[in-house]
Amino acid sequence: MRVVHKFGGRSIGNGSNFGHVAKIIYSFVKKNDEVIILVSAMAGVTDQLIECAERCQKEIKKDTLREFIQNLLKKHLKAAEESIDDISILKEVEQKLNETLEELERVLVGISLLKELSSQARDKVMSFGERLSTPILWGAVKNLDIPALYLTGYEAGIVTDDRFGNARPIWNISIEKIQQTLSPLLEQGYTLIISGFIAETEDGIITTLGRGGTDYSAVIIAAAIEAQEIIFWKTTSGVLTTDPNIEPNAQTIPSLSYAEAMELAYFGAKILHPKCLQPVMERENILVRVKNTFKPDAEGSIIVPVTEQVENVAKAVSVLFNAGIIEVGGAEMIGTPGIAARIFGAFEKADANVIMISQSSSEANISVVVNRSDLKKTEKTLKETFAHTNYIKYIRSEDDICVIGVVGEGLKGTPGVAAKVFQSVAQKGVNVRMIAQGSSELNISFVVKEKDGALAVRALHEAFELGEKIN
Repeated sequence: MRVVHKFGGRSIGNGSNFGHVAKIIYSFVKKNDEVIILVSAMAGVTDQLIECAERCQKEIKKDTLREFIQNLLKKHLKAAEESIDDISILKEVEQKLNETLEELERVLVGISLLKELSSQARDKVMSFGERLSTPILWGAVKNLDIPALYLTGYEAGIVTDDRFGNARPIWNISIEKIQQTLSPLLEQGYTLIISGFIAETEDGIITTLGRGGTDYSAVIIAAAIEAQEIIFWKTTSGVLTTDPNIEPNAQTIPSLSYAEAMELAYFGAKILHPKCLQPVMERENILVRVKNTFKPDAEGSIIVPVTEQVENVAKAVSVLFNAGIIEVGGAEMIGTPGIAARIFGAFEKADANVIMISQSSSEANISVVVNRSDLKKTEKTLKETFAHTNYIKYIRSEDDICVIGVVGEGLKGTPGVAAKVFQSVAQKGVNVRMIAQGSSELNISFVVKEKDGALAVRALHEAFELGEKIN
């Protein structure tokens, strides 16, 4: 089998973790699988890189910058030394780490001199996290006598547009390049360790794939090489019925459909990003597993095209924090052609991601949920758009809300589900601000004050008996 594995930053938090991950990889290689591994930066490193780049844009002392580089080097050298016994392999990794950090220092010095951090430069800086972790994992794998090679995402063949910070793959070019690059290496018996998250434009400029970028890299490569399986290695034992930090009695969902996984991801579950599932949904011949790095023998969850109906009507409750709501209203909106187009044109102009939409039946009000970081700029853009009209009477926003989603194939056509949802939160004294349900009926989502989010999640988890083991 061709199997693509993805390991996130918390799976490789230190040297012993790199060694542990290498042993997991070895277990698959022993089964004669053709193995490709996508790896993230070590936990926290990307945030540190962004913070340092932003300081360089303003003002940073040369000694402070040098200290940052040295601390990064120490962190990664320690991980390499703890996971690689073979001296010759260790020296090769150390050399690569030094070369990579010398390049990073030059980039940061350039930002400091110019006092400018463009989106292109930011992507360049962020790429170093994966470029540092990848050779360490390669060394840990090679240390187990596995023939292995490491490549960056762009060396592997991922080509994107130039939307820096959230680049999109150019599929036809990427598929061809990935096949040409990786298939011969797999056929020669190499295990491939690839930097996730980063790619290049057709002109050879480094880009990053945005939130969930390493997961996305894994899906792009799996689709290109026609892998039979993708395993996303996380720090939870599969996809859970809700966030265990909110509800300790959250359970693993053994099996869920692509559509259910997409809804959960979209409404706050941090297991997979929605954009990672779309390419899989289009092919329907790739089995997706979500497993626990630190409990590799646990079954985890599988994501398949369609699942059998289970007793539970709902499978999970998700919550999306850091959201805001914008309301646009006015009686004269009723029957005014093109008003919705102008409203959502303003959202596009503000480059705001629309999470959820609700419109009153009278057409006198449209409410839209966006990421909290997009709230103020979107409100400003809307006010500018309608500054010289009289049919918008108010544009207002709230920044202390969250979105709750109840998800499951069993919601479709089941009488009384909505009543059960809203009765359970009402009994806890939670006020619902906004409601939406798509035509697929796979989820019921609603908005509450952020302070009530955890209470609503626990109430729904109990109401739908999700704390009991799912068969």
